Amino acid sequence: MRSRRDFLSAGVAMGVLAATYKGAALPTSSKSCSADCSITELNQRIARRDFRGITKDMLPTPCMVVDLDLLNANVNHLADTAKTNGIHVRPHVKVHKSVEVAKRQMTAGAIGLTCSTIAEAELFSDAGIKGMLWTKQPVGRNNTQRAIALSKKDPTFMFVSDDAQVVDWVEEAAAAHNAKARILVSVYAGLARQGMEAGKPAVDLAKRIASSRHMQFEGFMAYSGNAAHVKGFEARRKASMEVLAGVRESKALALEAGLPVNIMTGGSTGTYNIDHATGLSELQAATYVFMDTAYFTIGGQDGDMKRYNDFQPALTVMTTVDSQYHPNLISTDYGAKAMAKSTDIVKGMPWLQVGNGGAEYGAFMWKDGEQHPKLGDRVEIYPTSLDMSTNAFDRYYVAQGDRIVDVWPIMGRSGAAQR
Repeated sequence: MRSRRDFLSAGVAMGVLAATYKGAALPTSSKSCSADCSITELNQRIARRDFRGITKDMLPTPCMVVDLDLLNANVNHLADTAKTNGIHVRPHVKVHKSVEVAKRQMTAGAIGLTCSTIAEAELFSDAGIKGMLWTKQPVGRNNTQRAIALSKKDPTFMFVSDDAQVVDWVEEAAAAHNAKARILVSVYAGLARQGMEAGKPAVDLAKRIASSRHMQFEGFMAYSGNAAHVKGFEARRKASMEVLAGVRESKALALEAGLPVNIMTGGSTGTYNIDHATGLSELQAATYVFMDTAYFTIGGQDGDMKRYNDFQPALTVMTTVDSQYHPNLISTDYGAKAMAKSTDIVKGMPWLQVGNGGAEYGAFMWKDGEQHPKLGDRVEIYPTSLDMSTNAFDRYYVAQGDRIVDVWPIMGRSGAAQR
């Protein structure tokens, strides 16, 4: 399987968004701070939800900053497109891990949420959100018992399976707790990490689920993540149609066998305006809310191969330049622990190369003659892979322009809640 980095040419990436900076002034050093910059006072004000006068220069770095207006525009654009195309949205939380973002998605018309871990399902269910779909099958006593407990607590919760042995384990656990589990059969769609053979094998498993008193067959999942990163809209549409042929066959055979197929789920940010034509009934897109550089160069329906303009980059990692003693290189506090990557792009200065100098050290490098930040400057960076980057932080600072208007916790990253 190709990595997300494989989908992005560093050389092309360095040229992306250059037009947004041309002619603009370089970032300036942080404003002189008074008591308002005390981290103790900042945290107290956040706890009181008093954001008056808080600006970006007061934030600890590295930190994640969400542009609220761009986030809302992204959520609404996907929702409107899905409504026009007649496909439901059950967005994936793996990127944002935020109840506040999820609520915006639900308000815009999402029918539920998709999650990668049982902990995510529990956390968002506890927040009152219905229609959670867990995209991995419960294996092992811990996961199985938690999946059954959540099924009993929240009858809208669903999960997937691609193995008869797992179905038997679920049947046993559900019977023991007098619960009913809602299950989708996961069908292979190009990613060799899960998903069984399409057609008759998938339908045989569906029949096994449907025959149980403690399980309910809901439909099929076929996640074609590789297709979402195919460059060029027409090539991406062709790849999507081909890789989802198996799940369409599975649905046809299931209907012939008298099985109801309530759900056909999958899809991604790169195929959000294609998936309605591939046989899917709902869309699991995730990255569209914030966008990362792995999607910047896949090309949109408008034919622009330099920039995927369907959604705007609404999230940055803000860093501080904290050393400047070497030629054509300055150090930052955006290092390995903050998931710095060479394929990240500096907002407004795409000619800068992002480097990684260690656990807490990052770097910017440039060629002679190119402009660059100075000691103390705050610089914002578009990350390469938001799935990984959001896992390194515990909160989003929500901004409108330079003003911080809210702070949202990032849920289920690690620790007790994740276990």
